Amino acid sequence: MKNFALIGVGGYIAPRHLKAIKDTGNTLLSAYDRCDSVGIMDSYFPNAAFFTEQELFDRHNSRLKEQGKALEFVSVCTPNYLHDAHTRYALRLGCDVICEKPVSLNPWNVDGLAKMEEETGHKVYTILQLRLHESVIALKKRIAEGPKDKIHDVDLTYITSRGNWYYTSWKGDVHKSGCVATNIGVHFYDMLSWIFGDVKSNIVHVASHDRVAGYLEFEKARVRYFLSINADTLPPEAVKAGARTYRTIMVDGEEFEFSTGFTELHTRCYEKILAGEGFRVSEARNSIQIVHDIRNAQPVGLRGDYHPLARLPLSQHPFGW
Repeated sequence: MKNFALIGVGGYIAPRHLKAIKDTGNTLLSAYDRCDSVGIMDSYFPNAAFFTEQELFDRHNSRLKEQGKALEFVSVCTPNYLHDAHTRYALRLGCDVICEKPVSLNPWNVDGLAKMEEETGHKVYTILQLRLHESVIALKKRIAEGPKDKIHDVDLTYITSRGNWYYTSWKGDVHKSGCVATNIGVHFYDMLSWIFGDVKSNIVHVASHDRVAGYLEFEKARVRYFLSINADTLPPEAVKAGARTYRTIMVDGEEFEFSTGFTELHTRCYEKILAGEGFRVSEARNSIQIVHDIRNAQPVGLRGDYHPLARLPLSQHPFGW
């Protein structure tokens, strides 16, 4: 049984980490979040200490070590822009770290964390759960065993509707979330680079507060993508079905189906980490570089090979910003 702490226990993704810690037979000793709406802890670790102030959380963790109950892992589930800082804190505390994606907003921070791993002797793992999805593994195998010189044509469409609350939260602040591409797309970009190789070209056609569309050329694929949090961009069939989310990937004109099988992927990530086989921080660098370049690109407009949904009319920011 390993001793865990969790930073950001009040966040959206934290329950998946709480479940993974419990399902892998480990225990949570302490948790921290500035928000105190953390009743979810009762379902998993009601006896864990909880703090809303970093200083008290830090003092408690130090006392655990003095009492012979030192922490071994810290899980980081905080807003994107804090991942790097909280991971560094956990390394200085003498722990290995499991950090939600994106592990940082900038590629040079990934390099800094890798250097800090060497200095502290502890490891940073990140959650790249799509690499453990059976359908994704099968697609990677199919591509690897196919013609070596074939360049595949891929269309990625991901629409996950968000209400106006999104823009008031940290998610709507590009400096904190890293923009739509980072917030909802970084795991897709990781999957694509994992399957199709290194990026050769990265062009952004459209980018706004609620969507991003562009073209990525990998060693083995030409990818057109469209990511959106605006329900008005949902296709008619999704609207008719009452769906708020639409996800599809077309590979060489054939739909790649992976709409199910997501529920236990965080637990599987934890299992691999605890077995010493988890995804290390350096493995996240390609996807971090991709979203960094998208965020800082100048959109070229509807030129070249663009995703069909890029033609949809842009919407005004709900608050007029």
